[in-house]
Amino acid sequence: MQSKINESFSSRFGLIATTLGMAIGAGNIWRFPRLAGKYGGAFLITWALFLLLWSIPLLLVEFAMGKKLRTGVIGAFGKALGRRYTFMGWFVAFCTSAIMFYYAVVSGWSLKYLVMAFSGEMFRVNHDSYWAAYTASGWQPVLFHLLALSIAAIMIYAGVVKGIERFSRWIIPSLFILLIISAFKALSLNGADVGLSYLFSFKIAQLADYKVWLEGLSQSAWSTGAGWGLILTYAIYTKSDEKITGNVFITGIGNNLASIFAGLAIIPTVFALSASLTDAQSSLGAGNQGLAFITIPRLFGQMSGGRVFALIFFAALFFAALSSLISMLELATRLLIDFGLSRKKSTLIITVITALFGIPSALSMDFFNNQDWVWGVGLLVSGAMFTFVVIKIGATRFVDEWYRPEKYPDFTRWAFRILFYFLLPLEFVAMLVWWLYQSTQWLPKASWDIFKPYSLATTFLQWGIILLIGIALNNKFNDWLKKSL
Repeated sequence: MQSKINESFSSRFGLIATTLGMAIGAGNIWRFPRLAGKYGGAFLITWALFLLLWSIPLLLVEFAMGKKLRTGVIGAFGKALGRRYTFMGWFVAFCTSAIMFYYAVVSGWSLKYLVMAFSGEMFRVNHDSYWAAYTASGWQPVLFHLLALSIAAIMIYAGVVKGIERFSRWIIPSLFILLIISAFKALSLNGADVGLSYLFSFKIAQLADYKVWLEGLSQSAWSTGAGWGLILTYAIYTKSDEKITGNVFITGIGNNLASIFAGLAIIPTVFALSASLTDAQSSLGAGNQGLAFITIPRLFGQMSGGRVFALIFFAALFFAALSSLISMLELATRLLIDFGLSRKKSTLIITVITALFGIPSALSMDFFNNQDWVWGVGLLVSGAMFTFVVIKIGATRFVDEWYRPEKYPDFTRWAFRILFYFLLPLEFVAMLVWWLYQSTQWLPKASWDIFKPYSLATTFLQWGIILLIGIALNNKFNDWLKKSL
């Protein structure tokens, strides 16, 4: 049986804008430029390649599952693989929801700095000390976390068409316009050509560095939302004749274009306003938060018209963060709707839970970093679970009965066999092993200390608890879904 769906996207443009909002997030604006600035053009090649070899295949699977099954992530895994596999949907859903808890805090940071840019306060502070004081202040991060979450909740409460789609139809074009304006401003600066050359130039020998490949793969996996269950959730509300391939490719390519514009806005600016190449590279290596909330505000203070462009940049960052937060909130809300609650009641429950569970990340950067690490890497496991769906069903059967491509079915069958029986499992193992190995390098003497934010112990402990809860409640989930549907 399928859930009763009372609404669907009113137009293809609305659907595409919504899925682009799902994919484009803070990582496009602060993580992509950092990595592109570190590795240059070689990173762009691997990152673009893995859009085709990881992200788009998983997005196709998610979209096909949502469109066919018309139920949220937990029910979708149970229907696709059988009742005993429902716990996999629980893990995917919890992983994305755990990210939502602290991502609401990130959205709050972006909102705070947008307010600072508007008021001019941004140009009257020492950014290193201000960021440290702000994140340690307690009440401010909590307040802006709740404000950003409230804005997202209003969209979910209003529904898919009147809330999410209506918001996305104007916010996503606005986001692209803001990024393009920022890029043009950056490229007009004296010395911007150095940063532009650094971004796009590379030596063939750089492709021999395994880190370039693993960073490109990881960025594509995290940036597009592939394997998170988000596009599956939105696909529930598509029309029965909606084409899958075109929508997914537009989402993936649009996400990468947004990243390129963000890179063009940030990297030339950093190089143009830095005293030396070493200073520019140091600024780009300041970390996600350091780049967005310390380096970039400081640089805007040095440029002509910096206040205007600070406002544009942080509006873009907030819009990107908010649109992704909305998609996560909808995923969690959809789960309660599947269990028989109304949209309004589900939205209120999930909003309260997110508000409460986000507060620890708002109060403690150690807690924030721990959750970002544990569930960010956990998303790779989520991607592997969607890969398992195709393996279990069979690649050929999945293509013919679930995906049903409009063109080139023979080629698609062969591509799915190669991707899902060989390449995607290999990519998953490579990413997982590498990131867990990184953890041991960061904490060579404390890998098994559960109180260290990036330790193997805290990672496996939290994953294990959530998996055990899912396995224990597996039959309950099935019973609740059967009763409500």
